[in-house]
Amino acid sequence: MRIRELKRLFDWSLEGMVHGSAASDALDGSRHRAFIGSHLVGGLCALAALPLAVLATADGAVFASIALAILGLEAVVAVVVSRTGRLGLGYVLSAVCLTGIVGWVAGWTGGLGSFALVWFAFAPVEAALSGDRRVVAASALIGISGVVLVGIAGFAGILPAPLQLPGHAGAMASIVTLAAVLYATLVAIRIDRIHREAETRMRTGERHYRLLADAVKDVVTCHAANGDVAFASPAAGRLTGVMPSALMGDGLFRRVHVADRPAWLTALSAGIHDGYAEVEFRLRRADEGTDAECFVWVEAVIRRIDDADPVAGASAVAVIRDIDRRKHQEEELLRARNEAEEASFAKTRFLANVSHELRTPLNAIIGFSDLLGQEIFGKLEYERHREYVRLIHESGEHLLQVVNDILDMSKIEAGSFDVTPEPFDLGAVIERCRQMLAPQAEAAKVVLRADVEPDLPELVADRRACRQILLNLLSNGIKFTDCGGEIVCGARRNGRTVSIFVKDNGIGIAAADLPRLGNPFVQAQSGYDRRHEGTGLGLSVVKGLAALHGGTMTIDSVLGAGTTVTVTLPLNAEKDVTVRLPSRRGAELPPPAAPVRTARRA
Repeated sequence: MRIRELKRLFDWSLEGMVHGSAASDALDGSRHRAFIGSHLVGGLCALAALPLAVLATADGAVFASIALAILGLEAVVAVVVSRTGRLGLGYVLSAVCLTGIVGWVAGWTGGLGSFALVWFAFAPVEAALSGDRRVVAASALIGISGVVLVGIAGFAGILPAPLQLPGHAGAMASIVTLAAVLYATLVAIRIDRIHREAETRMRTGERHYRLLADAVKDVVTCHAANGDVAFASPAAGRLTGVMPSALMGDGLFRRVHVADRPAWLTALSAGIHDGYAEVEFRLRRADEGTDAECFVWVEAVIRRIDDADPVAGASAVAVIRDIDRRKHQEEELLRARNEAEEASFAKTRFLANVSHELRTPLNAIIGFSDLLGQEIFGKLEYERHREYVRLIHESGEHLLQVVNDILDMSKIEAGSFDVTPEPFDLGAVIERCRQMLAPQAEAAKVVLRADVEPDLPELVADRRACRQILLNLLSNGIKFTDCGGEIVCGARRNGRTVSIFVKDNGIGIAAADLPRLGNPFVQAQSGYDRRHEGTGLGLSVVKGLAALHGGTMTIDSVLGAGTTVTVTLPLNAEKDVTVRLPSRRGAELPPPAAPVRTARRA
């Protein structure tokens, strides 16, 4: 038990010495642990034996001390690998140490005739554990250099006199050769262990890949450079109704709908060359010629295979997913939207027709009530009759305004409101609108004034539409401002645009109601002190007229503090107007298409 605990403690210590760059990979981490453990233990043992060598006889003290010191450098090499994570560098440094100690022993035991020369061959043998051919070549070059240096030193006569080792020379050579064989065996076992571990990991990874491919609902296919299928996952049977082998080669291409084949080939080419592509296409289910065959919509994500190639000869992998239900839902949503737009257009057309028909009797009602109010055909006998005539006249005018708003809104929604840009003085239009509504403001005991920026340039826009915008905003301001309040109407230039604003200190609008304003027949009422008449069309008409000019409408308001409505228009509507409200007619369902989305992925 104590030995197991010591081994567990040693393994735990080695685990902590492995560099972070190698700890994430099990095989690489295993190689680092084996290198650090063997070289650290060997180097520390050599350093521990160094004091004993110093106390040896005078003839062997220098030889043994230097040999153990060189061997002790292996511990330093282990630390270098632990700190840097460069295993190849560690094997090269280890080859240097091994060549140094073998050269030192050979120099003291006969040079090129030494029994230790066989150990020069183990520098590249041990380097094979790194799995890097460059490290093996460098280690072999180091070993050859050691042999050459020993030979040069022997021919130059600078080698020391051979040590008199105890025992027979042949027995010593046999012992050294046996040790070399044992060391080579240990290295071979380590190499075999690494190969077995790598093979086990490869088989495990392949098994996991197969398990994933079998379990996933999406079809996974691998494609060669020419687009042929080199692998198809078992899910192909559930999607297409045929065995995966039927998709091999050009089998998948033959099952793609004829109209979608160009898009499929384009996406496949983009995936192989650009690295990534997406495409939607129709795939035939069941065999050719059967009554049950049909096409399903699928979506494919194609990625290029760069370094790791799980299937021989594969250049790209595609993940194909069934989206048939989603496509049908999209068609249903599109059809429902078109039906809703058709209903909305029918509603708009109906309102326009009804409103147009209402204008004729309204004109008669307003005209005759005005004549009665002026008592042109004789005085009215009772005051109550005059009150009734006045109510008829005011109600008729109010209803006519509602009808006009509905007509304007229907024209805007139908895209038939013609904008005729012309240059005009915006300040004069603002002043004229103020004068037109001054009697209404006086009746409501509200101050109405203008604030136009001096030297304001001419505005190129539809004069009638701008006048309608101002009248609607001023009417709203008067309607929602209490007695003694103030309404300011003005304009400011902002670069290539001009801002028309109407500001009041009336009842204001709650923040929750602001997003809804500007939609037809929507009014903000909650939280107000009183209800106000109106249809909610005024702001929607203003918003629509601004959009027809390529402009915008914004509303800033605080409940109980007032409201500021700002309409921003381009100074030159002839150049800047690019927005037109489209017709609300329902669009036909587009024919099925296979869009391709490509992008270069790193």
